[in-house]
Amino acid sequence: MTHQHGANHATKNLQVAFFLNLGFTLLEIVGGLFTNSIAIVADALHDLGDSFSLGIAWYLENYAQKAPDANFSYGYRRFSMLGALLNSIVLIAGSLWVLVNAIPRLLNPETVNAPGMIILALVGIIVNGLAAYRLRGSQGLNAQVVSWHLLEDVLGWIAVLVVSILLLFTNWTILDPLLSILITLYILVNVVRKLSKSARLFLQATPEDINILTIEHQIRALEPVKDIHHIHIWSLDGEHHVITAHVVVPPETSKETASQLKREIAREVKTDAFEHMTIEIEFGESDCRLSTIHEKR
Repeated sequence: MTHQHGANHATKNLQVAFFLNLGFTLLEIVGGLFTNSIAIVADALHDLGDSFSLGIAWYLENYAQKAPDANFSYGYRRFSMLGALLNSIVLIAGSLWVLVNAIPRLLNPETVNAPGMIILALVGIIVNGLAAYRLRGSQGLNAQVVSWHLLEDVLGWIAVLVVSILLLFTNWTILDPLLSILITLYILVNVVRKLSKSARLFLQATPEDINILTIEHQIRALEPVKDIHHIHIWSLDGEHHVITAHVVVPPETSKETASQLKREIAREVKTDAFEHMTIEIEFGESDCRLSTIHEKR
């Protein structure tokens, strides 16, 4: 129930953030053309990508709450992670486009409308700040990626505000394309890092917050465990994890003792992160079904 409530809360926040971001993006595109600011046009494109990302995130976060069925026996949580991957790719593409258009302006800076930039910067700080506030504390990787980008937008608009104030008193028009490049590079570096994390989890790497060797040591320390192998840990969406393991006990171990051992293992490694746990008890080293299959091959 706690996970379900949190998921619904995240979906609602993504919905609000989507409409806030989309509305401001349309205003920003018009404002960027009006002020002739490549920094604002660059951020408008970035925000358009964010709006697309938020729409995908909202849809997939909601879709990910579907109950398990015959097609997806683990449920649909990995669709949320798919959203994080798509969002990162869109933002990287947008960042590269901005760089291609902003770098030439370093050589030929153009005059911008500083007062208009100030107004847009103030609105940008408020809108993106509110959207980021709605997504604060989200645990899912999908919502985290979106939240992080919205926070970056707030920082970017603060920088735009500072530059536009400087342009009121100076003729340093090169600050506009220079700012757009710095903002874009900053965003690009961090998006690539998030993409790397999303890709690792999508490829079923062990989650960064889980130490598989520690868990293996905990299980080995229990009686009457003799060995443990085929231990695997992966994540459904960066928040809810799966663990499977083969645990070897002496052949004479009773069924009651084996059942008790399973309960002890569950207590030993129990955290809110593990949504699925499968422990196969093997009575002796030769009892491993997978070893038998490999020998036949």
